[in-house]
Amino acid sequence: MDFALAPEDEAFRDELRAWLDEHLPPADAVAKEFRRSSAHLPEWARAFQRAMFEAGYLVPGWPPELGGRNCTPVQTLIYLETLASRRLLRSGHFPGYAIVAPSLLEFGNDEQKQLVPAAIRGDTIWCIGMSEPNAGSDLAGLQTRAELRDDHFVVNGQKVWTSYAMIAQKCFCYVRTDPTLPKHKGISLLIIDMDTPGIEIRPLRHINGTAGFAEVFFTDVIVPREQLVGSLNGGWAITQGSLAHERAGLWVESVSRYEHTIENLVDLARRMGRDTDPVIRRKIAASYELGSSLRALGYKGFASFAQGSSAPEHSYMKMATSEAGKAAYELGMEICGPLAPVSAPGLGVEDGRYVHMFFMSFANTVAGGSSEIQRNIIAQRVLGLPRR
Repeated sequence: MDFALAPEDEAFRDELRAWLDEHLPPADAVAKEFRRSSAHLPEWARAFQRAMFEAGYLVPGWPPELGGRNCTPVQTLIYLETLASRRLLRSGHFPGYAIVAPSLLEFGNDEQKQLVPAAIRGDTIWCIGMSEPNAGSDLAGLQTRAELRDDHFVVNGQKVWTSYAMIAQKCFCYVRTDPTLPKHKGISLLIIDMDTPGIEIRPLRHINGTAGFAEVFFTDVIVPREQLVGSLNGGWAITQGSLAHERAGLWVESVSRYEHTIENLVDLARRMGRDTDPVIRRKIAASYELGSSLRALGYKGFASFAQGSSAPEHSYMKMATSEAGKAAYELGMEICGPLAPVSAPGLGVEDGRYVHMFFMSFANTVAGGSSEIQRNIIAQRVLGLPRR
């Protein structure tokens, strides 16, 4: 495999780096405020997103009117890796550019497509109504009902773990429009204005006091029929496209974050005097090898996706990076030794960072599709194994 860049690709990378050097948001804000909560989107983050859009760096593979510059797939990959290497998010609000925009461009009517630029630029904040109390990773099990009555739908039900619901203007909401059909075939997608009467938003507060998600309740919510995206009962096909677009580039950040964690483990082992321990050395080496393998697999899947083919590797990448991250933080606890769980300043190692991140890493094995569900998808759709 040839990883050498063509001159035009090197020029693109250099131009991107120079632009980022000039327009980077405050480093302390990126580290703290940007990732704090999806109930809060600071103005500097929105300004950075708008600047990325205007410069053609928000979705570089798209045309300029959609925040891009018609970049090639290789240049898009360079862009993703450059941002990941700097631990920089292009937006504090991913649903607009990663899920809503590509879905509307593919399935929306002409009027709905007019919503796309504002979704990408961040002028309109969207939330995604997928997960429910009994339908998370098994999205086809959703029960929120939408009854078609003449020229409108009446929506009743509940969504949960809904990011950005507290600040969103619109919801990309998946609903059941025909309960008599098989569960994959009775789903539709509606655009719901979040200020519509009958919508109640209840923030879900974490143990640390922040509220990163919300429950959303719909009680006799009226939605005009023209806000149906795609065909009636055709929502399942849109869900597959939405998740594919989200994961096509998400693996780059996940792998980069994992590789960065392994670099930190090497430094930690040296500081703790564990760098000569043969067991620790072997585990770190195995982690490094896994990171390299995941990156190579990500390249393979990205190449397939860029050519219009399916990329089953991305289902595996999601599961693998989540599980690998959990194992890496557990290794960090092992390197820290008995003081790993101690967070008191001056007593613990790095203020208990690794034990904290280990417990937080369990959330990554659930969010966006649990590891259990991903294993089923890989077994059935990639490996062709029979259902039991």
